[in-house]
Amino acid sequence: MASAPQPQLPLFYKDLLPLNSRDHAKWKAATLESAAYLATTHAIPVTSDEFVDAQRHFPIVFTAGESPLPIALFGLNEGVNTYVGDDMKINEAIYLPAYARRYPFILAKLQQGVDDMSLCFDPSANLLGAFDEGLALFDDAGQPTEYVQGVLDFCRRFEEAGQRTKLFMDELIKLDILIDGEIAITRNDMPDTPFVYRGFRMVDENKLRELPADTLEGLVKNGILALIYAHLYSLNMMRNLFERQLAQGKVPTPGQAAPAPALN
Repeated sequence: MASAPQPQLPLFYKDLLPLNSRDHAKWKAATLESAAYLATTHAIPVTSDEFVDAQRHFPIVFTAGESPLPIALFGLNEGVNTYVGDDMKINEAIYLPAYARRYPFILAKLQQGVDDMSLCFDPSANLLGAFDEGLALFDDAGQPTEYVQGVLDFCRRFEEAGQRTKLFMDELIKLDILIDGEIAITRNDMPDTPFVYRGFRMVDENKLRELPADTLEGLVKNGILALIYAHLYSLNMMRNLFERQLAQGKVPTPGQAAPAPALN
């Protein structure tokens, strides 16, 4: 079984294999109980469809660069995920972005110049294999089981949400309301020494308010304004996230500019 050629693998994925009934006819899926794949990830991609749910738990910001993408912050510093415990589990009820929930599966193009996408998986996750117990991947006729169909449907919906997210981001860029973000947070016991976080983008509320009335009306009708405000409301979670890091002893030297909370 040769791995699918991948010059650059997406976040979390260490290898990709196409799922097929020839090589994996008798394979089963175990339960992914460990969140170790998330443990050192501070920023996870999030689709615009998820803003309303995600903003209750995490700050939603945008990556820097020419093609910004929305990300949910699980930590404010590189390599810090405040929601994965030492036992490599998420021990509280939070909204986990679909990007992370689909792991170790993904829809990927196996050949350049071909638009068709195949259901692939990361074998390093050790979720799929010739196990004695688990959910079967294919039936006796070699057809995908209900489990695999469900995974495929989930991945397809994620790709569709990704297209809607691209349209949303294109609109933000067209409106020219994104600015370089900077947030300074101070501790009560160190009011004169702020912790500064940069390297992300955010919507400028002043630019938003200055948009023409007809433009704002259009944003209301197409639902984009609600997504923008979900992003803006989520920024209130920055201090909550800082307090989580502080409680876990994962805050850097006071006054030091923190590494950019961007997706790497």
